Amino acid sequence: MRVDWDTPIPMDDAVVLRADIYRPIAEGSYPVIMTLGPYGKQLHFQDGYAHQWELMCREHPDVPTGSTNKYQVWEIVDPEKWVPNGYVVIRVDSRGAGTSEGSIDIWSLREAQDLAICIEWAAVQPWFTGKVGLNGISYFAQNQWQTAALQPEHLAAICTWEAAADFYRDQSHHGGILCNGFAKAWSKAQVYSVQNGRGANGYRSRLTGDWVSGPETLTGEQLGARRRNFYEDCLAHTLDTDEFWQSRMPDWSKVRTPLLSSANWGGAGLHPRGNFEGFVRSASEQKWLEVHGLEHWTEFYTDYGVALQKRFFGHFLKGEDTGWAQQPPVQLQVRHPGERFVERHENEWPLARTQWTEFHLDAHDLTLSDEPAAGDGALTYAGLGDGVTFLAPPAEQETEITGPLSAKLFVSSATEDADLFLVVRVFGLDLREVVFHGALDPHTPVAQGWLRVSHRELDEELSLPYRPYHTHDEIQPLQPGGGLRGRRRDLADLHHGAGRPPRRPHRPWPGLRLPPRRRRGRGEARWGMERRRAVQARRPARPPGARLRRRRHRVHRPRSAVPPAAPGDPRPVTAHPPVPRRTRHRHNSQERGPR
Repeated sequence: MRVDWDTPIPMDDAVVLRADIYRPIAEGSYPVIMTLGPYGKQLHFQDGYAHQWELMCREHPDVPTGSTNKYQVWEIVDPEKWVPNGYVVIRVDSRGAGTSEGSIDIWSLREAQDLAICIEWAAVQPWFTGKVGLNGISYFAQNQWQTAALQPEHLAAICTWEAAADFYRDQSHHGGILCNGFAKAWSKAQVYSVQNGRGANGYRSRLTGDWVSGPETLTGEQLGARRRNFYEDCLAHTLDTDEFWQSRMPDWSKVRTPLLSSANWGGAGLHPRGNFEGFVRSASEQKWLEVHGLEHWTEFYTDYGVALQKRFFGHFLKGEDTGWAQQPPVQLQVRHPGERFVERHENEWPLARTQWTEFHLDAHDLTLSDEPAAGDGALTYAGLGDGVTFLAPPAEQETEITGPLSAKLFVSSATEDADLFLVVRVFGLDLREVVFHGALDPHTPVAQGWLRVSHRELDEELSLPYRPYHTHDEIQPLQPGGGLRGRRRDLADLHHGAGRPPRRPHRPWPGLRLPPRRRRGRGEARWGMERRRAVQARRPARPPGARLRRRRHRVHRPRSAVPPAAPGDPRPVTAHPPVPRRTRHRHNSQERGPR
């Protein structure tokens, strides 16, 4: 394998990006696997993400096997496992990152245009066959949606591995709620730490021996002047209709490239919604969906993931008979308790044989039932308390929950606004929770969702019975203290999808199969942050005699729906069709963890 370090690629505005090119020693023409991103193309996986690397190699020894691992970098392909198969691997530092010039503007249209230019730059190289594939995790997958919508001529296929697509709903504002943990901590830790110009204050590359962020060492003030502050941008742009977000949104009608969208059941905090939305809404006539489990990064590097990617790209970039022509549109690793996965093929998403089932929340006895409550009811709970829990009876038979879900609630509050957090959990008969290994958290519930009440307005055109779509285009405040009786205009008519990543109230359910009499459903409506106790613990103690003012809100005639089960399963579950109401008010515009 030969390597061309820091090859210059000029952009149309005279900024020069730098790429590392890994290609076969033998002369000839080859297809390209390309990535562009801000994580530093010469920062070795072990130097930037040592814990993740060690954990993955310990639990999945197939990952380091068959490679010296000298060129392993976070969230992109290992060239030692691709170049021998007749591919050229190109890694590009995005504008302002690593050794590339310019200013950082995270997920901007400018970045997508840069990637499109890089694709066409490869097209005129003497070792190029004429076909480029984009393949990477997370950031390196998310910008594929945007770039595909630009339709560069030589882009032949994309593999979006765990890729959010809507930067407002999937990342910045879950259900209209600012996700400051992600926006602030991630950008600082993973992007600004390898900004071009950190020089000797940054990492030294074990790949080249040079500085990951280039030879120039700038001051903190100079570095700040060369980047947009992503967190400040998230604070400033509070509605999805802002041009800042709209310019980053892919036009699904223009995403026509053959694609493989690969989602993680346990990534509710970030990516899965993008993978499902991209698969369903893109205009491509050749598209496939794959869903797996484990950590956010693991399956991309395992033999399972690499083989899947090579079959896909071998078919579209090399014209090989890899069997992909017979690949079913949907491949699910159905999740069972104990982190056991069983592969199953399907023809569509959501599954056509879904048995959509409506469940109701009973405010009188705090139960979750398939029968409507025997009358109106209301519950009041403290805003920073433990919320309200509704418990279903034990399932008599094995049940599979696979697909989207939504929930509808009527609420009032002592405040002008409220943040609702819904969590769907599974319990054994001993009431011990059955959790799963999520993308980032080893103790992940079945599904979760959230919505800021003032963002309840539905897009009637895009909303589906099982998948509400909120406009996030205006603030509709509640009337503080508004009563429940005769004050319907003050109640929020919410369609909240409780199974998606933070950003929008709806998300695909993890494929889950439980043994007979083991499943006990439990739904929770919560206010505040999941880590509220930790936050409260850091607050100074109240002076003696001081009174604690508590915000309260009420859930009125709660009604919820849980998702589907594949046909043949005894007790399916599913989503309740939303009944849109439009109530507009005058308002003033206002406004999770590293990946």
